[in-house]
Parts: sequence; structure tokens; C-alpha cells
Amino acid sequence: MLPEPHQVSAIIKETAEIEILPLFRKLKDHEISDKDSGEIVTTADIRAEKRLTDALTELMPDSLVIGEEAASDDPSILDRLESDKPVWVIDPLDGTRNFANGKDCFAVIIALCQKGETLAGWIYDPLSRTMYFASQGQGAWADERRLKIAPSPSANDMKGSVSKRHFKRLDERRPSPEIPGDMVRYRCVGREYTDLALGVLHFAEYGMLKPWDHAAGILMHAEAGGYSAFTEDQSPYTPGPTTRKHLLAAASQSEWLVLRELFV
Repeated sequence: MLPEPHQVSAIIKETAEIEILPLFRKLKDHEISDKDSGEIVTTADIRAEKRLTDALTELMPDSLVIGEEAASDDPSILDRLESDKPVWVIDPLDGTRNFANGKDCFAVIIALCQKGETLAGWIYDPLSRTMYFASQGQGAWADERRLKIAPSPSANDMKGSVSKRHFKRLDERRPSPEIPGDMVRYRCVGREYTDLALGVLHFAEYGMLKPWDHAAGILMHAEAGGYSAFTEDQSPYTPGPTTRKHLLAAASQSEWLVLRELFV
């Protein structure tokens, strides 16, 4: 049995109010540290992950948890995705570097996965207090508003999230009619996925495929009517180990096929 979505939403909102927002633009130097990966972690990440882990496993006592910070310390935790038990995949503070720099682009991401599928996902914007939610076959929502992606404009009017490597290569090809007009990177995957579901972003391509970044967002995008797949073989994303290295999300399959040619 899945928990009631509003119960999970309440846990996320409480965590943001207690562990994240009080530290926004108030972090001390000793509350920010470097990880071996080159990323940073803050006291807010660590405290939020602990609170979320405790509350979600209390809500579903038979569930397992994969938290970004716990997995950073012990990568074998990722093996839990292969369990038959439900698994909470937690990014307690997506966009940590933005948060640490006082930029208002960060989110909390939670996915509930089981047997290689994402059953439900939550992405929360603590500053606007907007909760985005999706469940398999039940649509995607921004609070009480159901999300439906509209067809994208022509390529030159598209806005998409593009990695630095591809940005440089595509920018050198301007002005070509197939090159997107606006290429960005939020440094917060959760907020990119909510903007994809809202139609603010028309596409996004990713090479870093950690499950806490993508499991909830890919489901949300799909439930809003979007299409995503690995560019290598057009296979769908699943929240588990993969040898594929490049994921592309677009407003529709037809748009995906056109955009794919830019990234292969």
C-alpha cells in the first residue's frame, strides 16, 4: 500500500521549515564542506536527510531508504534499489551549491521506487512553498493544479537545459534553424524537472544519472505528457544501475527524435 501523498508532502514541508529554510543565507563556514566527488554538503543537507529518513521509514516501516548523503558515504546503499521492498530515494537539498551561495533555486526531491520502477515522486520548492507530485498513471500536479505539457515552439524559440559540453558545441553552430534559442543550466535538477512539467523548459539533457536526481522528475515529466529516453538506444529511464550515459527529456516523442540528433 502506498502512503497517502499528503502525508509525504507534510513530512517534506515540515523538514524544509525546520532544517533547511532557517539556514538559507545564514550558513557559517564550518557548516559547508567538500565531498570527494567535488560537490559540497551543508548542515542543512545532513539534517534534512536524517529527518526525512526517520519520518518516511516510520510512515512505511517495511521500506528502505537511499539518501544522497548516505550513499556518498557508502555507495553500496544503491543496491537497495534491487530489493523487492519499497525504497525511498531522497535528495534532501537539491541545488546545494545554489543554496550555499544564497541563490533561490533549490528543492527537496523524494521518489518512492520498487522493483525498478518509480511509483510516486515529490519535488518541493521551499521558497514558493509549491509541492509538485506525480504518481504512476495518476498524473502530475503543482499543488492542486494538474500539469499538461503543451507542444513546444520552433527550435529557435525553445528553451532547454544543456550540459556545458553540449552547450559549447551547439553554440558554435548558431545561427542554424535547428539550434535552440535559449540554453541554460539551473544547477538544480529538481527545479528543471518542475519547469519541464510546467512547459517553461522544453527539453533537458543529462549525463549525471544519480537516482535521487532523476527518479521523481522523470515520472513527473512523463505524467505531465512528456517523453524521455536514453539517446544511446531510446530505452526508458529506470531508477537503477545502467551502463547508458545520456538521458534526454522532451515534450513529446516526435520532438525527442528531432532533438536527439543534436546530442548524439
